[in-house]
Amino acid sequence: QVQLVESGGGLVQTGDSLRLSCAASGRTFTNYHMGWFRQAPGKEREFVAGITWTRMSSYADSVKGRFTISRDNTKATVFLQMASLKPEDTAIYYCAGGQEWSSLQRGIRVNWGQGTQVTVSS
Repeated sequence: QVQLVESGGGLVQTGDSLRLSCAASGRTFTNYHMGWFRQAPGKEREFVAGITWTRMSSYADSVKGRFTISRDNTKATVFLQMASLKPEDTAIYYCAGGQEWSSLQRGIRVNWGQGTQVTVSS
């Protein structure tokens, strides 16, 4: 298994930017596709963005053009750069790592981080 630790969450205002980080350990990072999910109060966890080990990326429609996922394989870290934040982006953001791309995007057979809270005030 790969262990994941998120950081970078916080309280921001509408229109602000924020960068989340997820540090991985325990397994060879380059063997894992990585992703970000989020869960708002009363809602199910949803896919936000994912990146393959070849750096192909995928985004939810709700964040396209505003969020950017990237990875630094030398530091075993994946990032989520969030811009033009909206109150509806408020959620706990979870990092996920998996070895099957289609499964990762569905949050299946992945390792999860503990989550980091992002709150966007209006």
